[in-house]
Amino acid sequence: MEMTPNPSGAPQTPKTSFMLPFNEGSMKTLFEGIQIRFPRFKHEHPAIIDVNKVVDGQLTVGDRVADTVAATVGSWPFIITQSIILIAWIAANVILAIYHSAWDPYPFILLNLALSFQAAYAAPFVMMSQNRQATKDRLTAENDYLTDTKGEQEIRNIMEHLDHQDVVIVQMLERIEAHHQQLLLRLSKFDPELASHLLSDSDSLTGEPAEE
Repeated sequence: MEMTPNPSGAPQTPKTSFMLPFNEGSMKTLFEGIQIRFPRFKHEHPAIIDVNKVVDGQLTVGDRVADTVAATVGSWPFIITQSIILIAWIAANVILAIYHSAWDPYPFILLNLALSFQAAYAAPFVMMSQNRQATKDRLTAENDYLTDTKGEQEIRNIMEHLDHQDVVIVQMLERIEAHHQQLLLRLSKFDPELASHLLSDSDSLTGEPAEE
């Protein structure tokens, strides 16, 4: 204990001196044994592929013709136009049959032949377009699977990183709490009232009751 000199002659106030535990050596031991370095993960995943763009870039002339024919045959304008042509064909031949000048009288054999030719040629185009679409759907499903696999791996890496971070934080808090208790213990030997005050403030922040 040291006495502070007072030139005025007033009573001298004792001055307490003690060493705090937070010196250079203690700061080194604060993080000793804690794996601060976080694990590193390689993100060597292939780039995401736009299946539509890749497939469209590999289309041949036949594939484009098949898609156009399938899109045309399977549309409302085609159905309406064909219905009008059929109705006009039948009506014209029925009316002209009265004057014995119909080019395709009942039972409309020429019309049936034309429709048979249309169905015979349209069906292969539709089938080719459907086969190409099935191949495209398979590639899309495969690409989705690869994308989901990459996403799952990235999420797993993030969770491992967070788990390691939690462990490090808990270890650091335990070390800091131990140093804090050591500081209060050493301080209580010189100034019990200040140590009790600091302990009560610490307990009020943590929500834990103060120890007597």
